[in-house]
Amino acid sequence: MAWSSSGYSEAFQKLCSLPHLLHAFQRAAAGKRRKIAVAAFEFQLMDHLLKLRDELISGSYAPGAYTHFLIHEPKRRKISAALFRDRVVHHALCSIIEPRFEKVFIPDSYANRVGKGTHRAIDRLQHFCRHYQYVLRCDIRQHFASIDHAILLDNLRTHIPEPDLMALNEKIIAGGCDVLADEYTMVWFPGDDLLAACRPRGLPIGNLTSQFWSNCYLHDFDLFIKRELGCKAYLRYVDDFALFANSKQQLWQWKKVLQSRLAQLRLTIHEHKAQVAPTAQGVPWLGFVVYPDFRKIKARKAKHATRRLNQRYIAYCDGHISFAEFDASVQGWINHVRFADTWGLRRHVLRTFRIKPGDLRQKKSRAAMRRYQ
Repeated sequence: MAWSSSGYSEAFQKLCSLPHLLHAFQRAAAGKRRKIAVAAFEFQLMDHLLKLRDELISGSYAPGAYTHFLIHEPKRRKISAALFRDRVVHHALCSIIEPRFEKVFIPDSYANRVGKGTHRAIDRLQHFCRHYQYVLRCDIRQHFASIDHAILLDNLRTHIPEPDLMALNEKIIAGGCDVLADEYTMVWFPGDDLLAACRPRGLPIGNLTSQFWSNCYLHDFDLFIKRELGCKAYLRYVDDFALFANSKQQLWQWKKVLQSRLAQLRLTIHEHKAQVAPTAQGVPWLGFVVYPDFRKIKARKAKHATRRLNQRYIAYCDGHISFAEFDASVQGWINHVRFADTWGLRRHVLRTFRIKPGDLRQKKSRAAMRRYQ
């Protein structure tokens, strides 16, 4: 279709431009070129991008159905995978709106942000452990399943004034409505009536947009902790957050107040887990236990890694994967655990792998399996 730019915002025009959609495709396809859905899209790339552009411009674009599967590490989660063409749109949208929110996000929010991430969050938490005696660590119950669409959309409108760009946000958010309905247990808040059960809620775990919108949803809460409570040592990673102080009484008071503030977002915390503890005893954080002067890997994480690497070793010995693929798994694990004091753990896990020149493809799987049983 012929596209006249009149009537469209500048941001929406950029989103729909072919160079921008092509760049979004490249980001969505990174590391996934071997997958069938990606290869099929790339086979007639320009045709698919032109069709996508036309649908976005005409307003006929609608997100497709999700594919669902469960993972059980670190805990049971329902992952919802969008169609690849929808993932291209997610990348195109986020690259437009993300810079606006990055300007206002607090520095100590570490999830799904460029230059942040897990290991920097661990570094920052240890920095606070060295300077404060006590910590209050909390995590939000059913975080993605609980995100209220009306509240989220109000938050997004503060930085997305363009109606056409906002309409695309609304479509994607509505497309994920009730995807996690079976994962949500209804929570009633003061003032609720029976219609509260019908409020649209939930963001699909697995979407790039969901991860970004999670930060947008909790941005006001971050500001509340920093500005209104006056907590100088606070950080958050998705739905996990921690407050530090030298007074236990102060942290217990803050806990009551932050619970009330979260209720305004229709969120709750795991009450029994949210306890004030001395930092010297170690703070469980993102798969590690962080102390003021050292770090450990959680025992459960070590067991899971041992089991997974053993499975990869057996697959390699049986010829199902290449040495490069097995080595990538080992190096990826080492690169993660090297951020803790894990020299002994690494030596223990890796010493059982026997790789010698000349017999790399011998059938060792049964013997290897017996060693780990």
